[in-house]
Amino acid sequence: MSGWKAKRFWKDVSVARNEGGWHVLLDSRPVRTPAKAAMDLPTEAMALAVAEEWAAQEGDIDALSMPVTRSANSAIDRVAPQHDEVAGMLAAYAETDLLCHRAESPEALAERQAKGWDPLLDWAAEAHGARLLATAGILPVAQPAESLERLALGLRALDPFRLTALHDLVTLSGSLILGLAVAGGRIDVEAGWRLSRIDEDWQIEQWGEDEEAAEAAAYKFEQFRHADRFWRLSAVSS
Repeated sequence: MSGWKAKRFWKDVSVARNEGGWHVLLDSRPVRTPAKAAMDLPTEAMALAVAEEWAAQEGDIDALSMPVTRSANSAIDRVAPQHDEVAGMLAAYAETDLLCHRAESPEALAERQAKGWDPLLDWAAEAHGARLLATAGILPVAQPAESLERLALGLRALDPFRLTALHDLVTLSGSLILGLAVAGGRIDVEAGWRLSRIDEDWQIEQWGEDEEAAEAAAYKFEQFRHADRFWRLSAVSS
């Protein structure tokens, strides 16, 4: 017996603004989150993107085809109620950031890491006042407490929508600094993904590519691209 699926019940999709923010209307009914909260969106650009997803639905509603809607739901229902916890979890990435852990050998890999990652550590020191230290090997290095606190303060200042986007940029790449660099426009999303995979790409060059791993990486890259888009939609002035 197949499960029940929600079906399209509306004719028109539109956006409107009130004191709570931007809203998507199905006919005259505002879209709500799965937890029945008002879907108050921060920008017109995001509202239009959500509206486009709802307008594209035909017959059964396919939630997997609505990534902006799903991220907005997560921001409202999941991230907003535990904002400080999410910010703290992301801040902890700086203590063992991917960009700070370098290969001891081979030398060519260590050089590739330094060429790709050192400029981002320099950028973090300049843009965020947060110098992180690089080390060779798997053991962590104690990072400057002032740098960690400055990064944590910046994360706590983000609204739930941008924090939702940054969550995926950081967890998918393994680096808070890299996630911030993509979000801040220091590098584009494609360059950010390449820099997050220096170690994996090195292994592929040495041993060849595994088809299953390649498919998983491609899926993660699409999620990474979406997180970058959601950040832009969250930050657009409207």
